[in-house]
Amino acid sequence: MSVALVVILAVILMSACVGIYAGRNLKMNLENWTVGGRRFGIILIWLLMAGEIYTTFTFLGASGWAYSKGATAFYILAYGALAYTLSFFILPVIWRIGKRYGLHTQPDFFIKIYDSRGLGVLVALIGVFSIIPYLQLQLAGLGFIVEVSSDGAISSNVAILIAFVLTCAFVYTSGIKGAAWVAIIKDVLMVAAVVIVGFGVPTIYYGGIGKMMDELITKMPEHLVFPGATTNMDVLWVMSTILVTAMGFYMWPHVFGSAFSAKSDTVLKRNAIIMPFYQIPILLIFFVGFTALLVIPGLANGDLAFLELVKKTYPPWFLGFVGAAGAVTAMVPAAILVLFGATLVAKNIYQSGFRPQASDESVMRLSRIMVIVIMTVSLIFALKFPNELVPLLILGYDGVSQFFPGVVFGLFWKKVTKTGVIAGILTGVAVVAALILSGNDPFLGINAGFVGLVLNAAVTVAVSLATHKGTSPDMES
Repeated sequence: MSVALVVILAVILMSACVGIYAGRNLKMNLENWTVGGRRFGIILIWLLMAGEIYTTFTFLGASGWAYSKGATAFYILAYGALAYTLSFFILPVIWRIGKRYGLHTQPDFFIKIYDSRGLGVLVALIGVFSIIPYLQLQLAGLGFIVEVSSDGAISSNVAILIAFVLTCAFVYTSGIKGAAWVAIIKDVLMVAAVVIVGFGVPTIYYGGIGKMMDELITKMPEHLVFPGATTNMDVLWVMSTILVTAMGFYMWPHVFGSAFSAKSDTVLKRNAIIMPFYQIPILLIFFVGFTALLVIPGLANGDLAFLELVKKTYPPWFLGFVGAAGAVTAMVPAAILVLFGATLVAKNIYQSGFRPQASDESVMRLSRIMVIVIMTVSLIFALKFPNELVPLLILGYDGVSQFFPGVVFGLFWKKVTKTGVIAGILTGVAVVAALILSGNDPFLGINAGFVGLVLNAAVTVAVSLATHKGTSPDMES
């Protein structure tokens, strides 16, 4: 296992060095920190957005749900295709507004469209609270990956602490450009690992994917039929979860904000066309989870199915390679999450809410300080309150998806008002929180986030019609 350990540590250290090097000659102001000077072309945007979207969840959560929940996991494969279709129509319009007015963040967009700093502060607060569990997911997942891949030579907590220090270092020095450079390493390693394992383990144990699926259908056919191995995640839950995650996909503050880093709206249209190729690795990861269910049944933590099967099947050096790929797959989204979380606090809560006269330099300094603060909070949660990975992701989606009506109505409906959007967001978030905290998620079989989103949209429309006085948001023609 010493070989695996060396591979993991070498790749993590190399990735951090690349991230730090990326900002070597860059004057670090808000424009370069958050949107990379709006100079990213199709390849860098593709890799950056894939780096944000395909995370430790891809390695652990997707295979874990295929292992432990069965058919319910299929929602993961479906929502991305819907999200990419939506992005083709809305991200180019958002980019043009961002370019025209020099916007850096998602709350900036709401402030400009609705002429309301209060709405911007509300969006920033919800964004930060949604980012925390997502960042916690990355850190917890990285800990799982490194601990299993090193056969316990590095504990989960030590791995999380190492990643904490290195990620803070390259975000602090290089901003979004550092994350984009590291995303290149991450995507190459992740795709290689997933393809090798996704095709390899079904072939090694059963002679191919088809034969493995035949074996699964013979031994446990109910696993592939809704609700699979669950009792309350049936067809309604899957359909509502697909919809709420598809609409929330580009509502994450870090993904939304990254769209501003493209050098043109055409880049974002092309990105929407090629992003579906990244759904293929998800399918291969399902196959790994299904194979693991047959080969090593009874795992207490399904999220470890991918790593345990690799550990059982391949030599230590390859396990180290997979562990390194998984670790970098956590570091890239963690970097972008904490970067935008810090910027939301500094620019859209502190400056917009309390100190409008604050200079960009002071906002930049506070952003860097908040990188440490937000990472520390997420670190504490990851160490003290580890949780199943998919529920953490869904919790975050339930929050950010509540921005969707405000974004779409702001772009395409002239009668929407800031009062309507504020009322809708507050309604959606309150409903989601009430359902989750009371143990009513799913609610009548439907994802709580979707229930909140429907009520959010209804309230937004009703209140907007009641408060509309002939004015309209600043829309892009």
